Amino acid sequence: MTKERRLGRGLEALLGRPLEPAAPHVAPAPAGEHSLVPVSVYEIDRSPYQPRRDFDDAELESLADSINEHGMLQPIVVRRCGERYQLVAGERRLRAAIKAGLAQVAVQVREVDDRQAAELAIVENLQRKDLNALEKGASFQQYLERYGCTQEELAARLKIDRSTVANLIRLLELPDEVQAALRAGAITQGHARALLPLGDEREQVAYCQRIQDEGLSVRSIEELVQEAVASDDEPQTLRLVTGEPEERPTRRRSRSQHTVSLEQQLRAALGTKVDVRESARGRGRIVIHFKNHEEFERLRNQVCGPQTGAQSHVG
Repeated sequence: MTKERRLGRGLEALLGRPLEPAAPHVAPAPAGEHSLVPVSVYEIDRSPYQPRRDFDDAELESLADSINEHGMLQPIVVRRCGERYQLVAGERRLRAAIKAGLAQVAVQVREVDDRQAAELAIVENLQRKDLNALEKGASFQQYLERYGCTQEELAARLKIDRSTVANLIRLLELPDEVQAALRAGAITQGHARALLPLGDEREQVAYCQRIQDEGLSVRSIEELVQEAVASDDEPQTLRLVTGEPEERPTRRRSRSQHTVSLEQQLRAALGTKVDVRESARGRGRIVIHFKNHEEFERLRNQVCGPQTGAQSHVG
């Protein structure tokens, strides 16, 4: 089953069956639809949970032309909000309908609370491949903060994998320059994720620029990042020669393939630099690096789960 199918099922599960009684068919609603009601386009307010910030004018024009020619093949979903309506799903279609000159649109009116409305907005936009990954991540983060739930709980409610939630949220930790490149399409989401294990923002920006300048593939940048992290791990010592310090790398102790593989897996899973050290007797330690309090909180929540009633301190 493809990701699109899984996401689609999530939207269907959240929407459920229509709650409105049968209403007269109104153009340009699709034939055979019996749960639609006509509503003025000027009585529908934007959803406060809409993660999308940018709407492509050319795409809206194309969709408006399609609506004029074929009608609106998928209805807009709204909920009542006082004397007006509030969008739940379909802002892109509503904007295109207004461009097409429609005074009314066929809508499905749903009885959903704020939390369900937020979930529906997220799921609808996850289905769209052109939505910026950072906007998706921001919608997840806002939801978690607003309702105080875990990534696992959100994933379960949306019927998606927890890794989808975690991977998109982690992109928000990248430097502004890297996020701008991702938003502009200069690098892909895969490129951006590959930069996460680098512990230094300047390095992330530098490698991001290399991706653009050299046209590096995701696999290539993953290998470069792994080499850079491994190089940072090499122990170094100082030797005094005629009173002047000289930096010289010591011979690296051989590490088992199992240890190296575990280190790489932890770095990929946590999205930060991780050191795994093991002694000849099998004892060792795992060191997880973080660059600020926000990243520490993210890592703590990811490893331990959200803490309630207790404050964490970083010394």
